[in-house]
Amino acid sequence: MVKTVVIDARAHMLGRLASIVAKQILLGYHVVVCRAEQLTLSGGLTRQKMKYDRFLRKRMLTNPQHGPIHFRAPSRIFWRTVRGMVPHKTARGEAALERMKVFEGVPAPYDKVKRMVVPDALQPLRLQKGHKFCQLGDLSTSVGWKHQNTMKELEDKRKAKSTAFFEAKRRMIALRSKAIAQVEAGKA
Repeated sequence: MVKTVVIDARAHMLGRLASIVAKQILLGYHVVVCRAEQLTLSGGLTRQKMKYDRFLRKRMLTNPQHGPIHFRAPSRIFWRTVRGMVPHKTARGEAALERMKVFEGVPAPYDKVKRMVVPDALQPLRLQKGHKFCQLGDLSTSVGWKHQNTMKELEDKRKAKSTAFFEAKRRMIALRSKAIAQVEAGKA
């Protein structure tokens, strides 16, 4: 069974994370990327929106349904970015893309799994101080993604649930260490 690497994409640079993920899936690793809506793009929101509008104008003249598909969801934008870094028209590239999953938020099976960060792609370490940046979720919302508020509500619920779990775990550890100390004090 192949080990799955779960990456928390919050505060990672889009292109840098995409290149690292592309390399890993080509090497045969299974990669899951969570919280794609919190990926960071260098440059302000206005600039990124103008760039995406230019991309939206690109289409096939005879039948636009055959032309470039313009994804609005952050997970699909990240998926397409990785696809551009993989030889997706070959069997090897197609198999690599199947080894990658991208989600907005943190869905149920991955909320109880340790999520990794990629230091080479972290925004505080890679983007120079004072440079403008925006989040992929904000860009997606400005070009037609309608689920940002829903994702925010679901993430707030997940964080509240995980905080309650962590507090219960902390209390249990404190009780266990207290009981061990009492047992050891009784032996002495």
